[in-house]
Amino acid sequence: MAQSDKTTPKYAIAIHGGAGAMSRLKKNPHLKEQYLRALDTALHIGSEVLKDGGTALDAVEKVVRYLEDNRLFNAGKGSVANALGEYELDASIMDGKTLLAGAVAGVSRIRHPISAARAVMEKTPHVLIAGTGAEALAEKWGLEMVDPAFFHGNVPSPSSPSLDDQLPLDKWGTVGCVALDQYGNLAAGTSTGGLSKKHPGRIGDSPIIGAGTYADNATCAVSCTGVGEYFIRLAIAHDLSARMKYKNLPLSQAATEALQRLSAHQGKGGFIAIDTSGNIVTPFNTPAMFRAYQTPDGQRHIAIFPD
Repeated sequence: MAQSDKTTPKYAIAIHGGAGAMSRLKKNPHLKEQYLRALDTALHIGSEVLKDGGTALDAVEKVVRYLEDNRLFNAGKGSVANALGEYELDASIMDGKTLLAGAVAGVSRIRHPISAARAVMEKTPHVLIAGTGAEALAEKWGLEMVDPAFFHGNVPSPSSPSLDDQLPLDKWGTVGCVALDQYGNLAAGTSTGGLSKKHPGRIGDSPIIGAGTYADNATCAVSCTGVGEYFIRLAIAHDLSARMKYKNLPLSQAATEALQRLSAHQGKGGFIAIDTSGNIVTPFNTPAMFRAYQTPDGQRHIAIFPD
């Protein structure tokens, strides 16, 4: 865990790009380097927002939008298809200062689901809106809409020698970001294309507040990745926050206990979390998790496999 200097009122940020086996990366240094560069870029984007006095919400949205546009990750343009070859995207965002939250699920025409989730939070009294209802609102609000074909072509062709052939065949997990801004506020956001070949209409933890995303200035901000059904059943994101709030645990111990609970129920995945002192944790129980963070004192860390 990264520890901050609690006397310095600075910003901090953490990012994840999914968790899983990722064994192909050990055999493909070129592909591994692409992921590391993408994580570095995402970290730079978020850090610059916070450095310039932007809010944690702004940093989270901007980072996730970048990851949604990067085909290396299972979100936005890089989303995996369901069993019918269709794309159903989910996302959520939460403000730790107000406890307001917004989410969209099962959308296939919104280029940036994270921005639609924020619009749900800020423009409606609701938290979660799904399918065509979410798409109609996004179009009304002037968000960028695309034809569902925009998300097609994410499966590499064995006969293609292009860069696309280097992409993982079985991407799973999500992308997410948690941030602490200079004003002491936390935010969390998560976006996903879901499980590859999932049953049409299946929704995982990413758009579920308390399961895949949670933020509360009184405790921490959390974004999860992995097999969503377990994170929903165990309400992992809120569970971590509750351990801090009701047991008075520090972030590191609360995170350890939350991951142990996930593992005890055969759940696979991990999460990133940050508290208002800028302490950061990135635990996972899979062989690897794409992750990056910057602490309040400017230390940067980017990794895929266990340190």
